[in-house]
Amino acid sequence: MTGAEGFLLAMGLGLFAGILSGIPAMLAIAGVPLVTALVGAAVGVFDLAFLNFFPARVWGVMTNRLLMAVPLFVLMGVLLERARLAERMLGVLARMTGGAPRGMALSVLAFSTLIAASTGIIGATVVMLVLISLPAMRMAGVDKRLAAGLICASGTLGQVIPPSIVLVLLGDQIGNVYLEAQQAAGNFAPDAVSVGDLFAGALLPGLVLVAFYAIYVALRLKPAPAALPVAREAVPAGEVLFTFLPPILLILAVLGSILAGVATTTEAAGLGAVGAALLAAHAAEPLRAGRWLIAGAGLAALALVGIGMAGLGRAAPGTPAGLAALAAAGLIAAGTLWSGGRLWRADLLKGAMADTVRISGMVFGIVVAASLLSLVFRGFGGDHLVEDLMAALPGGTFGAIALVMALIFLLGFLLEAVEIIYIVVPLLGPPILGTDISPVWFAILIAMNLQTSFLTPPFGFALFYFRSVAPADITTLDTYRGVVPFVLLQVAALSVLIAVPELATWLPDLIFR
Repeated sequence: MTGAEGFLLAMGLGLFAGILSGIPAMLAIAGVPLVTALVGAAVGVFDLAFLNFFPARVWGVMTNRLLMAVPLFVLMGVLLERARLAERMLGVLARMTGGAPRGMALSVLAFSTLIAASTGIIGATVVMLVLISLPAMRMAGVDKRLAAGLICASGTLGQVIPPSIVLVLLGDQIGNVYLEAQQAAGNFAPDAVSVGDLFAGALLPGLVLVAFYAIYVALRLKPAPAALPVAREAVPAGEVLFTFLPPILLILAVLGSILAGVATTTEAAGLGAVGAALLAAHAAEPLRAGRWLIAGAGLAALALVGIGMAGLGRAAPGTPAGLAALAAAGLIAAGTLWSGGRLWRADLLKGAMADTVRISGMVFGIVVAASLLSLVFRGFGGDHLVEDLMAALPGGTFGAIALVMALIFLLGFLLEAVEIIYIVVPLLGPPILGTDISPVWFAILIAMNLQTSFLTPPFGFALFYFRSVAPADITTLDTYRGVVPFVLLQVAALSVLIAVPELATWLPDLIFR
């Protein structure tokens, strides 16, 4: 073992020790490499000139327009969660199923899938599901372990079902690493990889995973006997329509504007944040006139998105269509301002903005820290070491992919998704992304694998969030045993995706190529 390899090993061990010590992850990810670099420079193994590139990397992160989508998507999720729209949706589903165990559990799964596409914030989703759906499932007779596993697993669907913050971060990393790896391999004009590619690529695998969950739940729970009446309520069609249609339209507008090429990911995230503010304000607005203004602004925004998706182009200024578009924009602005004021008076906007700053600060802190880690890793020659290791593996590229997937799965027991993305992809991704495999397929494999990191003990964050609000009679062991089948289902879905790459590549190719 050379001196540089010894320092790389020491840095890896120190990194895990720092993260497990309980100090903030961003400090461990940045501090350990910095100390290792200084010690390495003192003994002549590391060239401190590598650190001169760090300010430029931080500037690149802060000026990355794609990463601006992260706080906007976070704000969208926080507003929808704080407006208690999810509680109303699940309440309607519970009344429609009438308390039957299988129907109640499947309703929670369907509801979680919709919320996953709306919020994508693990902590808020899991806590909300515990408070709202756990008592209803237990009253319906669902086993406490199955209920715990279902809540933890379905609460993490937002990491793989778009629009997802994890997919935004993955899109940024995969796009950059793929471009560098292809150019290093001699391909100076590779097809760019966008977040839209990943959003489209994750749709079918995400639905396959939901289907696996649904089949398992349906097999575990028996339907209510025919002789036993189920107390279903006749929920008015209007209540169902106005409860579920607005969030569905918001999701379709955000996703559709990206996939149709009408908006960039950041612009669509802004649309989602505005739409979430309109929905939250409409739910909190007591005045009929205010509700009509907010509803009109939402419909105007949907109309403009629909026109763009239909390919009708921009209306020329001064024409009737141009004047109509200008009026719609004015209505959207008025409704947004009214919604902001209403949310501020209701004490919703201040708390939502504070949560957004806190979550976004954590994400960007890890991004900046990981850029220093990557820089020091390369300074010690780690990139060449990884290339040699990958080349020596049996099975070639697929052997390397298997190693990366196994490593991500194991890291999921100790680290969270954002940390894994910004550690593994820049360090281990180049040898794989420099080949002719699909970068979209590779990215979705990582996304599916990362979802297990929220469920695997001892540091699965979904388990922590569940235990923080679960009743005392559901022990930690009950929770762990409840999530095991869902982790196995995630591994099964990942295996299907490995065997059938078209699940991730067919839709992006159809839409964008």
